Parts: sequence; structure tokens; C-alpha cells
Amino acid sequence: MKILFLNASPHGETSHGYRLALEMIGMLQERGAPEASRIEVIERDLAAAPLPPIARDYARAITSRTPDPRMFDLSEQLIEEIETTDMLIVNTPMHNFTVPAALKLWIDYVLRIHRTFASTPDGKVGLMRDRPGFVIVGSGGFHTGERARQPDFLTPYLRYALGSIGIHSVHFLALQGLVMGDEAVGSALNLARAELGRLDPFADLANRSGFTESTSLSAGEPLMQ
Repeated sequence: MKILFLNASPHGETSHGYRLALEMIGMLQERGAPEASRIEVIERDLAAAPLPPIARDYARAITSRTPDPRMFDLSEQLIEEIETTDMLIVNTPMHNFTVPAALKLWIDYVLRIHRTFASTPDGKVGLMRDRPGFVIVGSGGFHTGERARQPDFLTPYLRYALGSIGIHSVHFLALQGLVMGDEAVGSALNLARAELGRLDPFADLANRSGFTESTSLSAGEPLMQ
């Protein structure tokens, strides 16, 4: 079993979303014991090791009938990371109402016509198999619920982008109000844990992998260090 963990937060390991993602991964490893040794996590830090911008040679290859396959080396690497994993976890901040540039570049490389999606009269059709996806969205303010004071373009955009390559089983976990003090951070994390408990996020993955033990995050559980 493999999990692809994408981090797009410039705060890295100190990000609240990053630590929540580790908590989710730890939960699955505990559920799978003693088979936990079979779980592999592929972590790609898009903020600490940013991808190169899309350049002219790549753009030409995308639209060419006879492209130089070497132009797709990085794209292939990123796509294969998805293909070889059973679950996708993304930790991302909301920057100016939508995804940060680091995550947008990853999307630009993995959404590739004739490779991860087909263009049809009815729109893009994903060519990759579906798998559970979890997107942790960190924001200083509020973009959903009664306290929302700004629009949310991140959620519909990322849902559509992932759906375009075939990943439709995507759940979003909002960590809001993160600049409003420790109490607000704790409340946001507890709400996210409660949502995970309702979703039972690993049920399908566990069943397909032979894991049967029932485990859930409780609001009082500490984060993994």
C-alpha cells in the first residue's frame, strides 16, 4: 500500500495541516498493524523543493503531434507517483482565495492530454483510476461556514482539476482561523478530526488491503510529533 503525500505549505513540518496529515497516516499505520510495514509514503514537498516553471519547450511538446518524449520526463515522474499509490493526501494553504503557485505547477504537470485525461465533446475525461483523496486547506481567515468573509475558489477548482484526471473521491478538511490564536487553532483541528471520524476515511482503502480493524480520530487525540 502506498500513500502520496503532497505538501504545499511554506511552513513545512510546522504547518498545522502537515501535522494533521501525519496524524492521518499514523492512524492508517496503526490500523494496519502488523501489516504496517507494507505501507509506503511518498512525500513530495512542493514548497521546499519547488517544481520548475512550465517553459517553452514543454509547452511546444504538449501541442506537438510528434513531441520529444524527453520534455515529459518530470511530468511522467509526477504522474507515476500518482499511479503507483492508493491514496492522495494534500496539505495546502489558501493563497489569495485559491491554490498556491507551488501546487498549481504540480497540477500543470500532471494534467496532460492523452496521458491523464482525454478531450471529448463532453469535456475532459480522466484516464487514471479513482482513489481516496484528502485535501487539508489551511487559512488564516474563514472561507466557509457562518464566519466566512471571503470567497473560496480553491475547493471547486481543485475538485474539478483532480476529477479531470479521474480522482473523484476527494474530501476537503478546512483548517480556518489559524492566525487567531491557540484556541482557534485547537478548535479548527478538532473540527477536522471530527469530520474525519464521520467520513471513516480509510474504510475503502482498508477493506481493499485486508485491514479490518476499526479506528477513528477523536477530538481529544494529540497530534503526532
